[in-house]
Amino acid sequence: MNALELPLPEPVIRLGSFLIIFVILAIFELTSPRLERPEMLAALKSRRWFTNVSVLIISSVSLRIIFPVAAVGTAFWAETQGWGLFNQLAIPGFLAGIVAIVVLDFAVWFEHVLSHKLPWLWRIHRMHHSDTGFDVTTALRFHPLEIVLSMFWKAAIVIALGAPAWSVLVFEVVLNGTAMFNHSNVALPLWVDRLLRKFIVTPDMHRVHHSSTPAETDSNYGFNLSIWDRLFSTYTQQPAAGHEGMEIGLKAYRGKEPSGLWWILKLPFAKR
Repeated sequence: MNALELPLPEPVIRLGSFLIIFVILAIFELTSPRLERPEMLAALKSRRWFTNVSVLIISSVSLRIIFPVAAVGTAFWAETQGWGLFNQLAIPGFLAGIVAIVVLDFAVWFEHVLSHKLPWLWRIHRMHHSDTGFDVTTALRFHPLEIVLSMFWKAAIVIALGAPAWSVLVFEVVLNGTAMFNHSNVALPLWVDRLLRKFIVTPDMHRVHHSSTPAETDSNYGFNLSIWDRLFSTYTQQPAAGHEGMEIGLKAYRGKEPSGLWWILKLPFAKR
């Protein structure tokens, strides 16, 4: 696939899919919430939503300024240069694309693990975990620094693989969609959750990762495919206190502070 074969510009496709998925999940959260906690029921009336959506806008603008071509543009460029594994081997385009999607998903999982294990990355990533609520907007709450670093990491993988541009676009859309899904406060029947989490990360599975209990925070790192946590023994089935009883966020940051935009933007530079 080249640029002329895209039915719409890549930013339009990504923005359109984001808005559709976000609106659908937000409606389901309001009509069928998994946890009816005060901080979640009041999300639309509080500054949490304003803060989380605002940081997404800031991160998106920052990324387009620093890395204007993004991952899909990088894939087009690598293809024209003949760079990457798949551009050197006679592998069918569809197979190369599927492999690229799986490898990119693992790369994002591994990046997420490192963001918890390396202190300097954790200083940035902890902004995401400082949210004391858990809903679809939590999926938007990533520091601009983390978004930019993540894009450089994904671009390096795309170049090394010579990933087809269409597969990178599919991966980006799916990653954004599944991240919003597994951060959402949507009630799924327990049997549906048990079935889905064999393949993809569900809200109940990922909510464990947002527990304030360190052992639970250091588990369930996946955003899309659930297999990586099972393979590398970082899977926790349920929180010890149950979903109704677990505390969400970080013990060091409680109260109203984590819902402030300026507070979360300067958090990576805070001493505590």
